[in-house]
Amino acid sequence: MNSPYLNSGGGPSVAWRSSSIVSVQLGFCFSNNFNGVFVPPPPPSIHYISRRNLRVSCSSPSSSTDPLLVKAARGEAVVRPPAWMMRQAGRYMAVYRKLAEKYPSFRERSETTELIVEISLQPWEAFRPDGVIIFSDILTPLPAFGVSFDIEDVRGPVIQSPIRSEEHLKTLHPIELEKLQFVGDSLRLLRNEVEGQAAVLGFVGSPWTIGTYIVEGGTTRTYTAIKSMCHTAPHVLRALLAHLAKAIADYAVYQVESGAHCIQIFDSWGGQLSPAMWEIWSKPYIIEIVSTVKSKCPGTPLVLYINGNGGLLERMKDTGVDVIGLDWTVDMADGRKRLGHEISVQGNVDPAYLFLPLPAITDEIHRVVNCAGPRGHILNLGHGVLVGTPEEAVAHFFDVTKSLNFAAPVQDHLVAAAT
Repeated sequence: MNSPYLNSGGGPSVAWRSSSIVSVQLGFCFSNNFNGVFVPPPPPSIHYISRRNLRVSCSSPSSSTDPLLVKAARGEAVVRPPAWMMRQAGRYMAVYRKLAEKYPSFRERSETTELIVEISLQPWEAFRPDGVIIFSDILTPLPAFGVSFDIEDVRGPVIQSPIRSEEHLKTLHPIELEKLQFVGDSLRLLRNEVEGQAAVLGFVGSPWTIGTYIVEGGTTRTYTAIKSMCHTAPHVLRALLAHLAKAIADYAVYQVESGAHCIQIFDSWGGQLSPAMWEIWSKPYIIEIVSTVKSKCPGTPLVLYINGNGGLLERMKDTGVDVIGLDWTVDMADGRKRLGHEISVQGNVDPAYLFLPLPAITDEIHRVVNCAGPRGHILNLGHGVLVGTPEEAVAHFFDVTKSLNFAAPVQDHLVAAAT
């Protein structure tokens, strides 16, 4: 593939790094203009973790030992784009399905340290991605601040006592992080297992997204209850979201102190709001989380992902996060043009591409990487891995990414040598 930037020397290139594949030069698209209630077992005794080292110091800016993904999130020079996948541990993997047969309760799998670690490491052992995300759920912290929930096979998450009034708000209390020890222990174990070869990723749900479950009583396709509250009981909704913002911020900091290199904020249902409504009901509470984490853990990269975020990109940038996750409906070149290169991006291969022939996957990876540019890009899907995705395709995705290499211009080598 030819590029005017390669001919004029105006930009770096990507090349395959493999003795078995002919070198391919790629130009960049730069542009100016279980059934029933699960009661978690007591936290297991993890004898091989030193209790003197339970807290991991928060990330500090620009360390030469930082994993590739962390460097890319900060916009630092990298040799290739790091890659991981949302939902990279899950039902598409045969080893996960076998384990799920033995432990059919999702909450047991996601709230038992040994199982969390085993599942989180399944894709690491199979594909060696650049990010290992903890196997968990955005609803996991709810009981720790007063909201009980179940997960049913058909209905999914179910909250028997939705919060829709001032009286309901009284059930909330500050988050009790000791009830989430299985999360902290799992992150410490994962950090030890990958030994700097990959970034350990934690995540949280945004206040609006978690609020939709708490107000609606579970999953919904219409969001009528919570959207109605925006007008009929705004003071109640604001109080709920403010409480969630504080609890989630504390939970995010706890994950970083337990070993997470990076935190992704999932505002999964933020795209169900109009841009004007998102500015009022989601953005301020995300900003509060970002502010808290950056204050207590400076240098820890924060990623913000919204499903259906094409109308929100510029507003997402204003939250102060380090990385914007693009879903697959946003063209990467257009996303870069709108966001600029001072912020990193993540994404955004369509998950359905993993059902196509391997050469088509290769071409799409090249296109996305070219359009994202050589700095500040974490390769990912534009949504989670789909059930039924061939494991061969996932392996190919990571193999292709690891074979890429950014050929840095001479001036970059000089700058690196001078520093």
